[in-house]
Amino acid sequence: MPASFASPVSETTQQWLGQDGEFARHVPGFAVRDAQLHMASGVEQALDEHDTLIVEAGTGTGKTFAYLLPALMSGRKVIVSTGTRNLQDQLYHRDLPVVLKTVGLGVRTALLKGRANYLCRYRLARVLADGRLGDRRQVQDLQVIQSWAGRTRRGDIAELTSIPENSPLWPMVTSTAENCLGTECDDYAQCHVLHARRAAQESDLVVVNHHLFLADMVLREEGFGEVLPGTDAYIMDEAHQLPEIASSFFGLNLSSRQLAGLVRDVRLEHVREAGDMQGLPDSANVLEKAVRDIRLRFGGGQARLNWPDECDRDGHLQAIRGLTDPLAQLDQWLEIAAPRSRGLDNAWRRCSAMLERLGILTGQIDEDVIQWIEVHRHSFSLNRTQLDISAPFSEYMQSQNTAWVFTSATLAVNGQFDHFAGRLGIADAQTAVYDSPFDYQHNALLYMPTAMPEPSQPDYTHRVVALAEQLVNTSRGRTFLLFTSHRALKLAAEKLGDRIDYPVLVQGEMPRAELVNRFSELGNAVLLGTSSFWEGVDVRGSALSCVLIDKLPFASPGDPVLQARIDRIKAAGGNAFTSLQLPQAVLSLKQGVGRLIRDVHDRGVLVLCDPRLTGKSYGRLFLNSLPKMPITRQFEDVKQFFANETQTDETACD
Repeated sequence: MPASFASPVSETTQQWLGQDGEFARHVPGFAVRDAQLHMASGVEQALDEHDTLIVEAGTGTGKTFAYLLPALMSGRKVIVSTGTRNLQDQLYHRDLPVVLKTVGLGVRTALLKGRANYLCRYRLARVLADGRLGDRRQVQDLQVIQSWAGRTRRGDIAELTSIPENSPLWPMVTSTAENCLGTECDDYAQCHVLHARRAAQESDLVVVNHHLFLADMVLREEGFGEVLPGTDAYIMDEAHQLPEIASSFFGLNLSSRQLAGLVRDVRLEHVREAGDMQGLPDSANVLEKAVRDIRLRFGGGQARLNWPDECDRDGHLQAIRGLTDPLAQLDQWLEIAAPRSRGLDNAWRRCSAMLERLGILTGQIDEDVIQWIEVHRHSFSLNRTQLDISAPFSEYMQSQNTAWVFTSATLAVNGQFDHFAGRLGIADAQTAVYDSPFDYQHNALLYMPTAMPEPSQPDYTHRVVALAEQLVNTSRGRTFLLFTSHRALKLAAEKLGDRIDYPVLVQGEMPRAELVNRFSELGNAVLLGTSSFWEGVDVRGSALSCVLIDKLPFASPGDPVLQARIDRIKAAGGNAFTSLQLPQAVLSLKQGVGRLIRDVHDRGVLVLCDPRLTGKSYGRLFLNSLPKMPITRQFEDVKQFFANETQTDETACD
């Protein structure tokens, strides 16, 4: 699927986003960008003609305005989906109001998130009545939530920033599709989820995230209704995330957290509705212990294991199958207790569904899926993942009489969209690549050090850390060090902490947003991160002036899902490296590189340590997919780049 030429700029787009347009006149700091004009015109055409459009828009293109303007002007119902809840909030609360104010149209908009993002009054009342919490901090936080519950209008837990997103309280006071009582709930009329969905139904433009979009898609496919309203167009921002997220939604999952949630709810309902049935909490306790014992079998680390192969070898699979008896016993007690309350009836239905899911997950394996277990620090999940979701996604697209726009800063590999389009089964799409308007030729430098060992060599990370130390001292801190593994990150953190005189911030020390804010505020810090820091991190200005990437980000072949996809491609006579592993690594590298230049005035050095960029034939594919910037193999040029920066600053001061 080759990239197309830029769409001609329409009169409407020129009127709003052009040199003499409304945005230039009324939006502070707005800069006219050719790429934005062409992209907006392409989106406008796609919406008008119910076409499918795939657009790669480099950093600084202004893609958000480029799709919001034609969406609002179209007079059509549009759903905009983005990658995460944070991006969703940013889009709805920061970008959308600017466009709405400028166009001056009475377009109704709504923000809609998944059920677990809204306070559940019923479950809050249950927790308050129970009164049993883990520690004093949870008691204090619950009081804060109770106070907020009395004044919030939307019930969006993002409003309450004083309580961390990962607080164990949130699952207690929010609902899921499984534990929601629906119309049988006493608080149904005041339900925040219900109100949010009604607002979405009545709005012209609705902002959602990919998880909610895909959950709705699966519901419709299975004939169980819908979450999102009908629409004339879908605009998928951060579309590069869609294939992986979609894989989980077309599969099956059972996690220890879901089981723990069931146990917790059974205990709450027992106290209020079935105090005479001691078998309920006793069965819940047995299940809780069985779940905890399984987690302990895997040790203290994190892992992804294929089953039955890897799990069978260590006896894990048999232990997992051992969950069946305690879950079945709890199911029997809940069946007896169910008539006593809606909460107990709901718990019974959930327990029965989990029992059925466990049977599928530990039973016969289909050749089109991979079954695997993911182990986290305090939990685990059993997963059944579709190896190829292109067929169901394509069928869904074709069943909707709508326009589709897919956009991101990283969709094309060497200017081509075949990899992205193939994974989602997208055919006959219009495509375009719009490069970043930032001046990489003058404001950036790519340094590829010489004499680096192969990444497979045992001393490779030590050499990277030695280079990083030299680099950080030259750039006066202000550096992101991005690693492809937690092991390399840990080694670098240990070594650099004692060697450099700049603040060192390490992923995991505090929440990501807090780390990034701290990095920006310090102005001379060094931040060490792995995969989650490769995208979605926006630091503008001189606080970030250097990005070092240790290796080309090839996914670990030990990952069970990737390995199963590789085996499937090989069995069909294909080349898994060129058709899967290589393009995914290219897109991941583009995300990491995108952290460097975030604004028209930003300057910085990109350091790619991996010698395969020049030593392997495929290295050229990576380089061709990056923004065009000067390349050097000499560290003296890096020194000169930062020396020139200092001279420029001194001249400005004079």
